Amino acid sequence: MSWELLRRTPLFELRRRGRFLVSELAVPHQVISTSTCNGGQTSHIRFLINHQSCEASGHHDRFRVIVDEGAARYHVRVCAEAEVPPDAAVTMGTAANMNYAAVATEGADDLQVTAVVTAGVESNATCAGDPAKWRETAAGFEREADCAGTINTMLLINVPLTAAALARTVAVMTEGKSAALQRLAVPSRQSADLATGTGTDQYCVAAPIDGAVTLTSASTHVACGELIGRAARNATLEALRWQNGLEPSYTRGVFHALGRYGIREASFIDDMRPLLGARDVDLLEKNSKAVLYEPLVGAAAHALATVLDRVRHGSLPASVQRDACVQQAATLAASLAAAPGRWNEFRCHLFECAPDDPKALILGALALGWSEKWRST
Repeated sequence: MSWELLRRTPLFELRRRGRFLVSELAVPHQVISTSTCNGGQTSHIRFLINHQSCEASGHHDRFRVIVDEGAARYHVRVCAEAEVPPDAAVTMGTAANMNYAAVATEGADDLQVTAVVTAGVESNATCAGDPAKWRETAAGFEREADCAGTINTMLLINVPLTAAALARTVAVMTEGKSAALQRLAVPSRQSADLATGTGTDQYCVAAPIDGAVTLTSASTHVACGELIGRAARNATLEALRWQNGLEPSYTRGVFHALGRYGIREASFIDDMRPLLGARDVDLLEKNSKAVLYEPLVGAAAHALATVLDRVRHGSLPASVQRDACVQQAATLAASLAAAPGRWNEFRCHLFECAPDDPKALILGALALGWSEKWRST
């Protein structure tokens, strides 16, 4: 199978074939990477490799091959398949499809930054500081659970950077990735927080060694940092659009907004059965997508999630949680019922009967709104 050329510049060539994506550097570069072999900061790397190392779920045979071979031997295997010398390459692995790789280039004057991202967040998204599922000991890694989902980033900058500026690119690139997750309100799979990344994110950053001007800063206050952040953000957004179907409009739904508080698609209808009559449940099940993706319902769901977040993080005192959440839940019910004029009626009802548990309050509001939507007709 021949290679598909994705991008060519005087400094690098980006190509793809099957499970492999390779950036070949045309001139000497400083490279900083998370690669288990040749990782850290180096100046002899010529190839940046991203590859699909396994399928996202249940691919235990492949996982055992990687573990049994060990990092060094597996690195050699990957480089052989990509037809590059292992001593001159850094690698990243993921379950994401290389055909979903997103390439974003941002430029200003003579400065140009290219980000090449593959991304998946469906089961491995985390917020920095979430409880860890793995432990590394002298005997190796101990896993409580396997996690699928990774954001891998290649970042190529067309001007030399000082060592300090190169290190700073990693922070700004990470901020750009996290900004993409923020825009999509991607939830952590380990806590009730919004995600900042995944537990297996990897990167390769490259900047040429020689050039007319060497930049000393990649801060977000300067053009270099602006371009790095924007390229990383936009490429991550595009990669998630293809790999996980995370269109911005998709994230308006109730499950996306309130899944962190227990409102999950897999259990939703069963959760609603005790709260609705059989006919209402049947009608809801047949029309759930239209109902739960209705834009005003989605707006109320996101507002309620934000109030819960602010109370949890101490921005609002816990003493106002019930009142504030009931107000937002009443908006949720009124929006679902398409009856904004009944907001105060719904608020009074929910305040009297709704429990303090957020999930129960949300389900009660949805049940109230749905049961009242067609009652007058």
